[in-house]
Amino acid sequence: MEKHTTEQLQAVCSQVRRDILRMVHACQSGHPGASLGCTEFFVALYFDQMKHSNSFNPDGIGEDLFFLSNGHISPVWYSVLSRSGYFDTEELKTFRKINSRLQGHPATEEGLPGIRVASGSLGQGLSVAIGAALAKKLNGDERLVYALMGDGEQQEGQIWEAAMCAPHHGVDNLIASIDVNGQQIDGPTREVMNLLDLKAKWEAFGWEVIVTENGNDITEVIASLEKAKGLLGRGKPVLNLLHTDMGYGVDFMVGTHKWHGVAPNDEQLENALGQLEETLGDY
Repeated sequence: MEKHTTEQLQAVCSQVRRDILRMVHACQSGHPGASLGCTEFFVALYFDQMKHSNSFNPDGIGEDLFFLSNGHISPVWYSVLSRSGYFDTEELKTFRKINSRLQGHPATEEGLPGIRVASGSLGQGLSVAIGAALAKKLNGDERLVYALMGDGEQQEGQIWEAAMCAPHHGVDNLIASIDVNGQQIDGPTREVMNLLDLKAKWEAFGWEVIVTENGNDITEVIASLEKAKGLLGRGKPVLNLLHTDMGYGVDFMVGTHKWHGVAPNDEQLENALGQLEETLGDY
């Protein structure tokens, strides 16, 4: 995989954020907040860390795999998939439209390259990732499995069943990340259902836990993922607590749950795009 400079990766992040905003605005539906907040993570994965091919093979043999559990942040994933060559960026215009392959939550029925499992029913993605990681171990495939969850999603019981399962079975080829932005649809997580000490909880369940203090710094995200890879192969899965700001990159969206699932109007879109450089060309 071609290596990119920090400046090139930051330029991709700026364009991806423009894509997110334009997609959600065009259909007046979708989830811009956490999509903007997770942009550096997705760009780091697809443009720097994962071994993957855009000539998509659903089995992913000999490739690293990624599973998105909090599927409502599909805009950032679709943008990064298209910008890394899985499908033409022009298709981003069809986001959430009738008969589009770019559903509001990722789905497999439409056959969109890069999507291996439907997601968005919260709590299920980690279980799928564990299954894929176990399959790779059984098949002698040395590539890795990545997964991303939301912090509000930690309120789902299935997460904790999966959290017990992976260490029990020695799933040490898995890096799971939690987007810790402190927000969910109804408000701050500390008010809806306080998560308290996530690091201690996951360590108690038998995981190696690392912390990315600034998940909106591309260099720190990459360094954390490199650190996580160095901890694999020791009988334990790795969890990355990725601290981000919801709505990062747009001053009136940052740090609030109010943009969890709300689309900008025309004036707000113009304002937001004015804060983000067009670097790769708008679709």
